[in-house]
Amino acid sequence: MSYKVAVVGATGNVGREMLQTLVEREFPAGDVVALASAKSIGKEVSFGDDDILKVQDLATFDFRGTDIVLSSPGAKVSAAFSPKAAAAGAVVIDNTSHFRMEPDVPLVVPEVNPQAIAGFHKRGIIANPNCSTIQMVVALKPLHDLAKIRRVVVATYQSVSGAGKDGMDELFEQTRGVYVNEPTYKYQQKFTKQIAFNVIPHIDVFMDDGFTKEEWKMAVETRKILDPDIQVIATCVRVPVFIGHAEAVTVEFEQPISEAEARAALKAAPGISVVDHRANEGYVTPAECAGEDAVYVSRLRKDPTVEHGLSFWCVADNLRKGAALNAVQIAEELVRQGHLRSKAA
Repeated sequence: MSYKVAVVGATGNVGREMLQTLVEREFPAGDVVALASAKSIGKEVSFGDDDILKVQDLATFDFRGTDIVLSSPGAKVSAAFSPKAAAAGAVVIDNTSHFRMEPDVPLVVPEVNPQAIAGFHKRGIIANPNCSTIQMVVALKPLHDLAKIRRVVVATYQSVSGAGKDGMDELFEQTRGVYVNEPTYKYQQKFTKQIAFNVIPHIDVFMDDGFTKEEWKMAVETRKILDPDIQVIATCVRVPVFIGHAEAVTVEFEQPISEAEARAALKAAPGISVVDHRANEGYVTPAECAGEDAVYVSRLRKDPTVEHGLSFWCVADNLRKGAALNAVQIAEELVRQGHLRSKAA
């Protein structure tokens, strides 16, 4: 049995990664449609090594007969078109922030809460979490099952690809400008300060309490996905890396947990690769995780400042597990759980 899949935002970083991931994981897509805004009509995007798709106009596309929509066009566009696709009978897996915290839309990481997928029947939409949240909850899940988590303190080191192609271009142009003695402000459009050879403790807009919306997302999304009682405080930082998010995570538990128990649980968990040797090069960095599917955990150690605490470092490719791969895994779960069987038939 095969399915008709539409990829919305197909010309963007995540959209292109979604198309590639569908091919790599051999998702049973009998028909794949690439959609984007009117300015991209007729552009060509790759679907695997041999197939080229011509981009069609999202505004005029008829979603009837489409089984799955993988959507990553930006929150405002998704707010308008995801409900339209769902009303036409498709299941929409939405990668934007627009639907994540709506109570009747499931927020899903397949390794963590696959049972939540069944809730899509209410709206026809499943939300893909924020990229920084996804990799963190994948690492937290086996630890939470072992000894209930009380509190998480996390500092993120997020690559510029999280801000889209424009963010990547800005880092490239500013870096080049530094070496040819050009002023960096000449290329400063996406970020609030120079990103080349710098770090910026500011992602998304500031809120009244002093936190940024990215930091708020990590807290509320973790509670919705994993456990509403977990307390999370985040500091989210943009760093001059093209692809791959890193996080320094400190966790306080309600019960005792040893480093050995945590390590064994992480090694046995799906989607996680533990690379942790207390030696030079005995950890994973963003440069090494680019293009990979796993969430990598390193630097696991006891936190001696609290009664039951652990600290660790985790990295993941934010375009893959942080976006495209997670969306395709949700689609795979829809098929595996039988939610699409009668419709596709």
